[in-house]
Amino acid sequence: MVTTATVQSDITADVAANGAHIRALMHQAAGAGAGLAHFPEAALSGYADFQIRDWHTVDWRAIDRELLAIQRLATRLRLWVVLGCNHRLDAPHRPQNSLYVISNEGVVVHRYNKRMCSNAETTYWYTPGTMPVVFDVAGIRFGLAVCIEAAFPVLFAEYEAMEVHAMLLSCYSADPAHGLMAHAHAATNCTWLSLATPASCSATLPSQMFGPDGDVIGTCLPGRSGMVLHTIDLHASRYQIPLHLRRPWRARARSGEIYAGLAQA
Repeated sequence: MVTTATVQSDITADVAANGAHIRALMHQAAGAGAGLAHFPEAALSGYADFQIRDWHTVDWRAIDRELLAIQRLATRLRLWVVLGCNHRLDAPHRPQNSLYVISNEGVVVHRYNKRMCSNAETTYWYTPGTMPVVFDVAGIRFGLAVCIEAAFPVLFAEYEAMEVHAMLLSCYSADPAHGLMAHAHAATNCTWLSLATPASCSATLPSQMFGPDGDVIGTCLPGRSGMVLHTIDLHASRYQIPLHLRRPWRARARSGEIYAGLAQA
């Protein structure tokens, strides 16, 4: 089992300020017993067309410095960090909208690149990714998604087939529909789902944690930074039905195994 911190952070155009704020929240999460801290989309770099108006104005060296400082702190705190940050590609390719997975040894072990980018993102801002990312922490298997990808159930079904226990969905959005879809994915796929959003979006889309039984475990207060703490425990009695009965049944039902020889036209 592992205790996660679903973080609702402030995001500004000042990368150094973002980095300092992220590290302060990392200290808070680790001090509360978290083994993994999950941050919003673009938490470090700022988001395109909001904090970033032109790629030529981005100080990539500053992003690299702050990312390295976050990695070093992750080592000292023994804290896994999933961090939204733009990732630079070689010209002529646009950057990617990424989630960095930083281990508790301070190593970037994975980078998830948003696959289902919006029309505006693919036209003006981002290069889409192509692959899902799955990683394990203390026996818990995590999958990653970004913002508008909440509108694609096939991605969450893909992660369920990869035997993910918990989804980490990072958003930069104030659209409450994203929260409804995230809630539905948790309940449908019988997974935990951590939804991390910026404080600036939290009046209508706060950071939340959903359980595999469809319950809302916790919600951040609107209008300020904060976090929801929750221990993901595969053996918790309240989750035995969704995890060990409903989820295996869904897999057998999809395959048609339980209906073989029974169904009629």
